[in-house]
Amino acid sequence: MPGRSSWPVAAFAFAVLALAVTAGCSAGGGAKPSGPGTQSAAGTAAHSPLARCGIAHTAAGVPVQIEVEQGSVACPDALAVERDYARALASGKVPGNGGGAPAKVRGWVCRGFTTPEVLATGQTSTCQKGGTQIVAVLQMPAASGSASP
Repeated sequence: MPGRSSWPVAAFAFAVLALAVTAGCSAGGGAKPSGPGTQSAAGTAAHSPLARCGIAHTAAGVPVQIEVEQGSVACPDALAVERDYARALASGKVPGNGGGAPAKVRGWVCRGFTTPEVLATGQTSTCQKGGTQIVAVLQMPAASGSASP
């Protein structure tokens, strides 16, 4: 349609492609995220996380919201763990095709989700330590109110 921008769709498609390259095949098997903070295909939370700590970036530079889903961790620590995990992925220090295998970061076990999991939940990775879980959730572009049927 004339005057209609496809930028939001193209940006989302690029973000998903970048995540697919970064996440690769997860060695973590078929475990699917569930429970608190699980996302729907539209990227909206089934219910709120315990804390939203701020924005970090994946190894591919995609912005993600860092959330505490279970347990207790200070937000600066949660952000630092996710930043270090992204650095480890970007540097090739994480095993697996594209770095999807579990990796230890600051005493946490982090892993990326497969592309189908990212598309279904919006979650790009998780880090767990004891009973505490941190997740990185895609930041979806705001829908413009100018779309017409």
